[in-house]
Amino acid sequence: MNSIDLNCDMGESFGMYKMGFDEEVIKFISSANIACGFHAGDPIWMKRTVEMAEENSVGVGAHPSFPDLNGFGRRSMDLSAEEVKTDMIYQIGALKAFTKNNKLQHVKPHGALYNQAVNDEALARSICEAVLEVDSDMILVALSGSKWVEIANEMGLKVAREIFADRALNNDGTLVSRSQPGAVLHDVNEVVDRSIRMVTEGIAVTADGGEIEVSAESICVHGDTKGAVDMARELRIGFEKATVKLVSLRDLV
Repeated sequence: MNSIDLNCDMGESFGMYKMGFDEEVIKFISSANIACGFHAGDPIWMKRTVEMAEENSVGVGAHPSFPDLNGFGRRSMDLSAEEVKTDMIYQIGALKAFTKNNKLQHVKPHGALYNQAVNDEALARSICEAVLEVDSDMILVALSGSKWVEIANEMGLKVAREIFADRALNNDGTLVSRSQPGAVLHDVNEVVDRSIRMVTEGIAVTADGGEIEVSAESICVHGDTKGAVDMARELRIGFEKATVKLVSLRDLV
């Protein structure tokens, strides 16, 4: 039987502004990537989201970002290695303090920080150093097939390779930019079918109709995507029908 972790970005509300469908989506996932205040979220929403994940036996992970509230962390930035590392440590440490046992399952960088690390080895190393410095037992979630995964392995991190249920792929396995039409997938049946194939056959269909090989321990569905609740629910049902077991990252890495 195949096994996979289903993760979702959460805790992205801010003050009086509510984002996403966390209370519904949490019922169907196994890991939550919780915003740490730099692209979204604030201390109250961080605390609430951690508590909600723990109540639902969902793995708690930090979702740190570039310091970019106005751009939702999706704008590229050129920061020094020290800035990246200290920003990461600050955010991870803040979220960690809200957990019951002062432990996080994983760290998954957000938005531009994630996408830049795929192609920027120096940035990838700074991220890995930050994770190791906070807690070497945490799992880094990084794009499947990327040099970033190799770097993390070389540095002795626990790594979960990630694929995406609701995002279109380029032929090199990277995500199609959100600025491009069709970058985010909204058809629930398409998302479920392609996700099952990626997990059970190790094949992903790219934006131009090609096929590439993929391997992963975790698959992401975005909580702020239109139809996110239906998507998360149908993914879980679809995996069960395909005899794919949803498990904790700790059971896979």
